[in-house]
Amino acid sequence: MKKLSSTKGATGAAITAALALGTLQGSAAGSVGGESASTSTSASPTVCVGTQPVRSLPGPGTEVGPPDSTPLYRVLAYVDRTARARHSTVFTGLSVDDGDRAADVYRIPSKAFDADICGAAEKGVTVRLHDTDISQVDLDALAARISADMDRWNDTFQLRAVGVDSAGFVFVGVDDPAAAEPVLSKAFGRKHIRVEHMEQARLYR
Repeated sequence: MKKLSSTKGATGAAITAALALGTLQGSAAGSVGGESASTSTSASPTVCVGTQPVRSLPGPGTEVGPPDSTPLYRVLAYVDRTARARHSTVFTGLSVDDGDRAADVYRIPSKAFDADICGAAEKGVTVRLHDTDISQVDLDALAARISADMDRWNDTFQLRAVGVDSAGFVFVGVDDPAAAEPVLSKAFGRKHIRVEHMEQARLYR
């Protein structure tokens, strides 16, 4: 079984890859076993535009990774780092929209968190704050519970992937969603789980 996570890793190439995964998963949010997934309490995000001066780039000869080289990725790194340190009870996840130079931040509504993140955003960066009703800490715990039971369902379906999505749910990849969804919903609740078909991983030579 493959375990995924959308926002693990806060620096260098790690955050770039993690955010790309978060964007991929988050953009697909919608249905769980044919029913609507509850990942947000508000369809319209709260939007703020950065006002902080754009930092000057380091001088010649200084190596700068993608998270440090643009205002957008500096904001993403700040959100990831600060949310875990100060706002872990409300932070759910984040993803990147390079085209719009925007950071999509998912959190349980919090004036303190919003003020912190919006106040740190640099000019040219848009922060879109999406409402959820669960923190990443609780999502991680739910994902761990599902992963721990991976062999429990072998007679009914194959559990192939479990991962926390930035939008506020746990993605569960299985061979047979129709068989898996009612079983997993009964065991762990329906609200924060999304069940989808996933092919068995293969090694190509």
